[in-house]
Formats: sequence, structure tokens, C-alpha cells
Amino acid sequence: MSERDARPRDTTRVRAEVDLAALRANVTSLRARVSGAALMAVVKADAYGHGAVPCALAAQQAGAEWLGTATPEEALALREAGLRGRMLCWLWAPGGPWREAIAADVDVSVSALWALREVTAAARAERAPARVHLKADTGLGRNGCQPADWPELVAAALAAERDGLVRVVGLWSHFACADEPEHPANDAQLARFREMVAYAEGQGVRPEVRHIANSPALLTRPDAHFDLVRAGIATYGVSPGPELGSAADLGLRPVMRLSADLVLVKEVPGGHGVSYGHHYVTPGGTTLGLVPAGYADGIPRHASDAGPVLVGGKLRTVAGRVAMDQFVVDLGGDRPEPGTEAVLFGAGDRGEPTAEDWAQACGTIAYEIVTRIGVRVPRVYVNEHATG
Repeated sequence: MSERDARPRDTTRVRAEVDLAALRANVTSLRARVSGAALMAVVKADAYGHGAVPCALAAQQAGAEWLGTATPEEALALREAGLRGRMLCWLWAPGGPWREAIAADVDVSVSALWALREVTAAARAERAPARVHLKADTGLGRNGCQPADWPELVAAALAAERDGLVRVVGLWSHFACADEPEHPANDAQLARFREMVAYAEGQGVRPEVRHIANSPALLTRPDAHFDLVRAGIATYGVSPGPELGSAADLGLRPVMRLSADLVLVKEVPGGHGVSYGHHYVTPGGTTLGLVPAGYADGIPRHASDAGPVLVGGKLRTVAGRVAMDQFVVDLGGDRPEPGTEAVLFGAGDRGEPTAEDWAQACGTIAYEIVTRIGVRVPRVYVNEHATG
């Protein structure tokens, strides 16, 4: 009998079980790939839907030297929860909580002069220098400073550093196509990053860390590891992209297992419409099982007639449209009892689908599948404490 089978029955409508031992193992595996570089565990978006505080703690237990968030609010919440250590947040809007971030010992990213002006004003008010990472747009075309504007930003940052208002501790960028290892943009971005780093250092910037590698680059581009790598989706045991192989191929274990209990099983005749719009009509007499989870819980509506579900040891498919709170599976005449577990996704080693399977069924990426699981779904943490 497994540990999961031995636990008292969970009667929650739908649950996301988060295995922190799997997360720690993933961090350990990823760190082994980047000897010489530090590892940042990215816990933005509530740790990609897994729960930021427990996952951040587990990542640190496994040796992650940095934590990364998108928004300053995410970083400040981690500090309020007692998380220590180096932390970077990078998605700032004008008027953001720069002063609070400085006071909380959070590193901040700067991509433009307006942000540098705001952070220096906050540092002056706080009477403490801000730790700044200058972000270069090497080809992604999102956040980051364009090469043409880089000299001006570097000069302004160095002037602020001389005034004691900032310390330029990082230079960084982000890949656009690292999940496609053969894409020519990868080499082009890496070359541009080296040029922009060399320029900044030539002007007098002395960064503690230079970083461009996200999860796929961590796994495929050791020449992009520099001083720090940012492990995002790989931390949670999800492959960054089909071209890189499955999680198992990469030596990673999915951390989240999403399941619910059937709340109704009933017989219906052939020709019976199922769910809104009757996009699915039973081909013959059958049994239907009702799963009490829907798009309000983060189940993609695009999974209608497509999402795989394991019920009673057999793979089923969502029958008809996913509704706000529920969906139906065609059980093909089987009659499992109400309360029988329906596993939407998990590690895949017990016959259940994975988040990657759901992504393929929905025409999206596995990042979205795990991140969108909503607040109505309780996270149940297992293996919270490291052993050995």
C-alpha cells in the first residue's frame, strides 16, 4: 500500500496535491547541471500555481541561492512570510513600491530611465542604496533596454552608483526561443548579450551576477549559464517544451497532482446530449461521470471533448463542454461509485495524464495548465520536510 493510499480519505471536491520532495529533487537535479553558476528558483505567479511560500522554502532547502518573482508585490509577500536570502523582482510599473523593496532587501530590475529615476528617488528617501539589475533587450522585444539606449542607461546607472543611490549588481536578459534549441535567435541573443555586458563592464559596471538562461537554456545551453540561471517551470517538474523531451526525459518529476471525486454516475441512452450546446452526443447507451471542477477552478474550456482523465484505471476524455464548475466524462458503461477519484494530471507514472498531455489536448503550453489552477482549489502539501 502506498503512502497516498494509506492516508485518510480526502473528501475535498477538487484538490491539487503538491509534492515538495519532488520539487527539492528537481532543484537538486538542476543545480547539478550548472556547476559554477548559482540557481534562482522562480516562484512568480504563486510558484506557477503551486504555492509560493511552501515552494520557495523547499527550493531553498534544496540549495537554491536565489528566489525570483515577477512583481514586487510577490517579492514583498515572500519577505512578509519570513523568506530570506537573495531575491529579484523584475516587472515594475510607474509608482511601484520601490522604497518598500529596498527596505525589504529585494533586488530590482531596471529597463529604462524612468525606472532608474524612480528607484533612485526611493533610495534617497530610504537612505539606503538599491540593488539594481540592468535588463538588456537582446531580441525578445518585451521588457529590457534596447541596444541603442543601453549607453544612456548604463551611464545614468553609474552616475547614481557614484552618488551612493544604487549598486549595479546584475546585468541580465531573457531568451525568446530557448525552448526551440535550433532556433537562430538563440545564438543571436547570446552574442548580443555578451556585447551589451562587455560594454557595461567597459564603462565600469562590476556586476555580481550576469544571467540570461531560463529553464530551457539551463537544460540545453551551458554556454549561457554565466553566473546565475533562472529555473522557472523546470523547478516544478514540467518540461519547458516538447522539443526538449518530456519531464521524465529531462530527469524531472512533476510536482502537482490534480484530482477530484466523481459526484454522480448515471446511465443514459444513445443519442443523449452532454453539457452546453450538445457538442457531444452519446454514440450509444453508456454511463456518464460528473467531475466537480470547471473553468472557474482553472480547467481550460479548450479541454472540451479533449482533456484526458484517469478514472477507475482507464483513461477517459472530457465529454462535451467544460462548464464553470463541472465537466462530464463518458465512462463507456463502467459504473464506478460516486467518490471514485478522477485524476486530471500528475507525474504520469501511474497511468495518469500529465500537464503536458493536457497542454497538447488544449493547444497550449504546460506552463498555462498548472499556473491557471485557481484559488478555489486547495493545495495539499506532502513531504514538506526534507529528510536525510
